[in-house]
Amino acid sequence: MSQPTSLPEHENATASICLCHAVLFDLDGTLADTAPDLVAAVNKMRADRRLDMLPLEQLRPLASAGARGLIGGAFEIGPEHHEYAAMREEFLANYEADLCIESTLFPGIGELLDELDAREVRWGIVTNKVARLTMPLVEQLGLAARASCVVAGDTTPHAKPHPAPLLHAANELAIRPKQIVYIGDDLRDVQAGFAAGMMTVAAAYGYCGTDLPPALWHAQHIVDSPMQLRQLLAELRR
Repeated sequence: MSQPTSLPEHENATASICLCHAVLFDLDGTLADTAPDLVAAVNKMRADRRLDMLPLEQLRPLASAGARGLIGGAFEIGPEHHEYAAMREEFLANYEADLCIESTLFPGIGELLDELDAREVRWGIVTNKVARLTMPLVEQLGLAARASCVVAGDTTPHAKPHPAPLLHAANELAIRPKQIVYIGDDLRDVQAGFAAGMMTVAAAYGYCGTDLPPALWHAQHIVDSPMQLRQLLAELRR
């Protein structure tokens, strides 16, 4: 297991008193490998424009950034481009039509969730994916009936890295933020977790779509696999 990253004193204090009464997960790149379906949606846009398909592995690291990341990677444009808004809607429509064709839980995540359930540790999902996509995807992944809360990117007025979605989840769980662990594969997840006063875990096995490596995100813990995450959570419950 990776060693905890060096943190400012107040953040180490938060980590030391966290009792892991609940666990919150990011969705894309943390709980589920959704990149194949996300990449297929943007590749359909390229095909419709008679452009070559791009390989999954080229676009995979951009999946955590959703439409912005994938459209940027496939067409080299950003939200400031005059065609971006229409292309974003096109991408979302493509994705919604084939939401869970190849998406699956990462290997080991199912067993991790089974263990949390067996230990009666409540867990939930906090994602920047909009609700119209989040809710059916969570249902098709078989998680809807099990998750104690599901917070989408438009559940609150702000998305991560703002702490509002995480604080909303804590309120739904009726558990203090300092007793919750948040796990994500993007820098924004760690930033949101810090801002909410939760313990943060960087899922280095995920997409990690940033030039800044997870070791520099200042998460209290870094895990390289769901198995390491399972071991970490077991230790935090002792």
